[in-house]
Amino acid sequence: MRLAIVGTGLIGASVGLAARRADVSEVVGWDEDADALRVAAERGAVEAGGSLADTLSSADIALVAVPVAGLPSVVAHVLDVAPSGCVVTDVGSTKSSVCTSSGGNPRFVGGHPICGAETHGPERAHAELFDGATWFLTPLASTDPEAYRTTHGLVTGLGARPLAIGPEAHDRLVAVTSHLPHALANILLNQAGAARFDGHDPLSAAGGSLRDMTRIAGANPRIWVDIFLENRSALSASLAEHRRRVEELETALGEGDAGSIARWIGEASGNRRQLLESAYEDAGALQRLRVHIPDRPGVLAGIFQALGANRINVSDFDLEHLSPDRGGTLTIFVTGEEDAARAAALLEAQGYGVVAAPVVGD
Repeated sequence: MRLAIVGTGLIGASVGLAARRADVSEVVGWDEDADALRVAAERGAVEAGGSLADTLSSADIALVAVPVAGLPSVVAHVLDVAPSGCVVTDVGSTKSSVCTSSGGNPRFVGGHPICGAETHGPERAHAELFDGATWFLTPLASTDPEAYRTTHGLVTGLGARPLAIGPEAHDRLVAVTSHLPHALANILLNQAGAARFDGHDPLSAAGGSLRDMTRIAGANPRIWVDIFLENRSALSASLAEHRRRVEELETALGEGDAGSIARWIGEASGNRRQLLESAYEDAGALQRLRVHIPDRPGVLAGIFQALGANRINVSDFDLEHLSPDRGGTLTIFVTGEEDAARAAALLEAQGYGVVAAPVVGD
């Protein structure tokens, strides 16, 4: 297979590295940004093409990885320039516009890897970026089945899990699961940043809740302005639904309706359980250990080395830093009550305070 990559930023270069790992015979890249193409080539992700036409000249499949605002026009151009047998796909986070721009060409299969990367640039690319990740594919009624099979095979070879979905359904889904959270994180942080209470700045007094909920706020505007605008219809609908749910809570608060509020929290608890069960293989056995630690060099390394030496596997972890004086809270996720109890005893013996509880059902 000869793979052509148009756009050699983080995603494009990572596709190249993953394709090399999968022994794709030839990976050629092109980017209008000569520096990005040079870095991607230096890292071994692609062989630099002399021009877009040269890059596409004998490709079996072309993957377009340019910014989302430029995808429709670039995909349409690639479909015109690429050989008649070349399958074309993309990695954009919105799908309706680019699928429309393809004009129903049977060789086009829209795609979107869900890989959670918050950095950018080919210098940060790595072959493992897509391992285990969902990769949406958005075939149309006009899509050639062989083109779909080729794209499906490429995605599987890169380490991802392909999942077929319609373009409009995709855009509504990511509006709720990705674009709305980014919008709300910005809203929350800007609301707190604009407020003053008797001269007190909420940001300087914020606890872990605000930090946790706004981790993704302020993400790269060059990327997110385009995403918001490209998916503005689905995002606006999600914001309207969010507004309706906020108004329901306001009504319950105004009426002092404890029952409605309790049911509302219970519904959220059940949905969080479902979220965790989809994120972890055995969420029911997952235990959460909260450990207060000082802000001192070597503390984290010592904890993880001690757990590893006792063959206690850490499924996941999170660190909430309070201040240099107060230290922070390390949250460790361990599968199984027995390993959690051993981990808690080990850390308590080292002088740490530990609070352990099941992740699901606590």
